[in-house]
Amino acid sequence: MAVPKQRQSKSRRNKRRAQHDKITAPNLTPCPNCGEPKIPHRVCVYCGEYRGREVMEVQDRD
Repeated sequence: MAVPKQRQSKSRRNKRRAQHDKITAPNLTPCPNCGEPKIPHRVCVYCGEYRGREVMEVQDRD
């Protein structure tokens, strides 16, 4: 059975463990109707359209 020859430092151990908790930024694409950034395959929260048709009504953000 393999056994480490030397002890790893706390910083090297923590760097290895930190890879599991990384958060990636969401992939955003411009809405084809209004041009605002939106998540793909989701309804646009600015104009309420999805795949060329209005899916929900959007209230004014004043």
